[in-house]
Amino acid sequence: MKAARAKTPRRPKKPTNPTLKDPVGVYCRVRPLSRADQECCIEVINDTTVQIHPPEGYRVFRNGEYRETQYSFKEVFGTLVVQKELFDVVAKPLVEDLIRGKNGLLFTYGVTGSGKTHTMTGSPGDGGLLPRCLAMIFNSIGPFQAKRFVFKLDDKNGVDVQSEVEALLERQRREALPVPKTPSGKRQLDPEFADMINVQDHCRVEEVDEDNVYGVFVSYIEIYNNYIYDLLEEAPFESIKPKWNSCNTPVRNGDFVPPQSKILREDQNHNMYVTGCTEVEVKSTEEAFEVFWRGQKKRRIANTQLNRESSRSHSVFIIKLAQAPLDADGDNVLQEKEQITLSQLSLVDLAGSERTNRTKAEGNRLREAGNINQSLMTLRTCIEVLRENQLYGTNKMVPYRDSKLTHLFKNYFDGEGKVRMIVCVNPKAEDYEESLQVMRFAEMTQEVEVARPVDRPLCGLTPGRRLRNQAFREELSRKLELRGGPIGAEPEEPSAAELFFQSFPPLPSCELLDINDDQTLPKLIEALEQRHKMRQMLAEEFSKNVLAFKTMLQEFDSSVASKENYIQGKLAEKEKTITGQRTEMERLEKKIKTLEYKIEILEKTATIYEEDKRNLQQELESKSQKLQRQASDKRRLEARLQGMVTETSLKWEKECERRVAAKQLEMQNKLWVKDEKLKQLKAIVTEPRAERLERPSREREREKPLPRSVSPSPAPSAPAAPLRPRRSRSAGERWVDHRPPGHVPTETLLQPRVPRAITVDAPSEKALARCDRYLLTHQELASDGEIQTKLIKGDVFRTRGGGQAVQFTDIETLKQESPTGRKRRSSPPDPDPAGDAADSEWTDVETRCSVAVEMRAGSALGPGYQHHAQPKRRKP
Repeated sequence: MKAARAKTPRRPKKPTNPTLKDPVGVYCRVRPLSRADQECCIEVINDTTVQIHPPEGYRVFRNGEYRETQYSFKEVFGTLVVQKELFDVVAKPLVEDLIRGKNGLLFTYGVTGSGKTHTMTGSPGDGGLLPRCLAMIFNSIGPFQAKRFVFKLDDKNGVDVQSEVEALLERQRREALPVPKTPSGKRQLDPEFADMINVQDHCRVEEVDEDNVYGVFVSYIEIYNNYIYDLLEEAPFESIKPKWNSCNTPVRNGDFVPPQSKILREDQNHNMYVTGCTEVEVKSTEEAFEVFWRGQKKRRIANTQLNRESSRSHSVFIIKLAQAPLDADGDNVLQEKEQITLSQLSLVDLAGSERTNRTKAEGNRLREAGNINQSLMTLRTCIEVLRENQLYGTNKMVPYRDSKLTHLFKNYFDGEGKVRMIVCVNPKAEDYEESLQVMRFAEMTQEVEVARPVDRPLCGLTPGRRLRNQAFREELSRKLELRGGPIGAEPEEPSAAELFFQSFPPLPSCELLDINDDQTLPKLIEALEQRHKMRQMLAEEFSKNVLAFKTMLQEFDSSVASKENYIQGKLAEKEKTITGQRTEMERLEKKIKTLEYKIEILEKTATIYEEDKRNLQQELESKSQKLQRQASDKRRLEARLQGMVTETSLKWEKECERRVAAKQLEMQNKLWVKDEKLKQLKAIVTEPRAERLERPSREREREKPLPRSVSPSPAPSAPAAPLRPRRSRSAGERWVDHRPPGHVPTETLLQPRVPRAITVDAPSEKALARCDRYLLTHQELASDGEIQTKLIKGDVFRTRGGGQAVQFTDIETLKQESPTGRKRRSSPPDPDPAGDAADSEWTDVETRCSVAVEMRAGSALGPGYQHHAQPKRRKP
């Protein structure tokens, strides 16, 4: 017969009813102080509340602040609470759910040295939660256990069921292998843990399905430095023999090969399991706890300053319970994989969180402490994200994969079973800050809700099959006993047939030696007749027994029917109760829907208000930005207007100065003309008479307008009169005199003179850096064919990049004009030599004064000069 494989419990769908969620049950246990003179910082207020207050030294360090904080739990266990009371409240409901096919998770949490391992394992004479759970399981299912290897776990987190013949062959094969046998309950217990499992209360589950058969499997793993190790794995060479060195740390054998870490996998139902983990089938409490103790010796522990035997890893003891219903006859296991259920209970002893500045850990101990604290921090982060998702309706991803611890148990927080946590605290003052963090985490964990697992479906067979089969066997045994059958043993067909033939009289010898033998056949006939009579008597007796047995069966059926009627009545009452409860649940659901609708309306209203608030804030911000931009534009406009006003003021100041200077020069020129006329008049008056007669003619010639020359004189012979130098307003500044290489010298006496100048043919940064003013001499051909020279002036200033720049401010234009010929007065045919000399001298002065300097209005050098010092008319 092929083995039928059972499915692991499917993850229940997320219930639509929010009331089908249970919060994580958090309990607090306070361990007693090690010494009576130690300062205590934790006080039990009542059955559900503890109060924690800072110690004296902490108050002084915190400037005398004194703040007491109270934390509430589902139940608080003080220092005098025994292990049985803790087990009845916390672990017993999980064992009941385990037998009913539901999963459970129980873990202890706290700082190092707070009593977590003692709570889970116990001490000699006072067993902890783990041995009590094992004892309750086997006390409940003891008479209903299947034979060994009827249930067989596979390597994919499932279970197969085999027939009794296949299980027998499996047992014989295992016994023939040269491997160490699994512990047996009949062996003598190790005195090291014998007192821990000596539980006298005989606690058991009341309502156990007697029509099922059960099988218990245990496994034991540890999570060390975020790696998973199998504590039940056999060593390749020899078993682990812990040796202790001077530092009180375990030393492994040199020939021992350390075990390989295991991998977490996800089965087809999205449940997490450890692949390749050793799972041992156990049949008694003693056998199961011996397996646990064998793995406990391999667990990593070390001596620290806070705990002599500090756990350096998280240990997980997993109890799997496989159960399958009996067939309709109540004799064999039902070979249907849909009816097989596998549930598990995980008991976790977390390593304690610790601060390295207190433990003084170094090397491996420091790395172990870091990994322990990191895994506990990941657990806290997962709880925080779950709480936030449930309270605020967010959908953040829970970081289960950040740690092997949270990844292994993520199914429980997703609705795989009940979750219980025992917070162990040490009330001594030195652990105040660590205990405060533990209390905060525990209080936050209580707000996380876990979906309630669904109930196991019914198999559909008639209940009481095992009892009926047992009653039938007992009755058959009793009947056989009355007929001389074996007592205390089940009859077998060969022994009953043998007994039946022995009751007949023996047959005589049937051998005929003589033809005249008349005695053998009559004796045989007589013996056969006796046997025939005895057979008829047995047939009548058998018929009577059959009738009696039928009557008994009818009575039994009537009793069963009455019991079924009674049960049906009870079920009807239960159905009524359930109907009433469903009605109440529907009423509450309607009320919840009404409240949810109101909450939704309020949330929408709040959303609208929030949206209006955001819009108003955005509008306010936009208006504020607009006002800021307007203020900035106003400041820029004011600065621009101020610059324009300043520039216009400077411009008009320069224009006024230019006009005043031009007017002053005009007046000076007029005065100069008058002076010249006076000098000429004086010369006429003081001139000899002979010359005075010819004066009008010269005067007339002088009054005639002189034509301007188109081109300069090729070689002016008489020296020109010196031009009055003009004083610059920036006489103390240095100039850069830029004359291009193609500059043509004019060879006139009146040349522009630039004081304190550096003459260059091309501007350079070095020359510009040493000077303040810039002068560019530019020559071009005028419209009349003469050379026209422009003096372009500017200011030199520094730029932000460290260079030099020139800003042009003024332009002067120099023009050169020469007379067509020398002006000579008319003279008689026989001129006087003295007169010629005087006329020549006057003509030379006139020629020299014929050169004029012309410039733009507003020039710093003032207006130009013309012949007879008559100033030109210039446009303002």
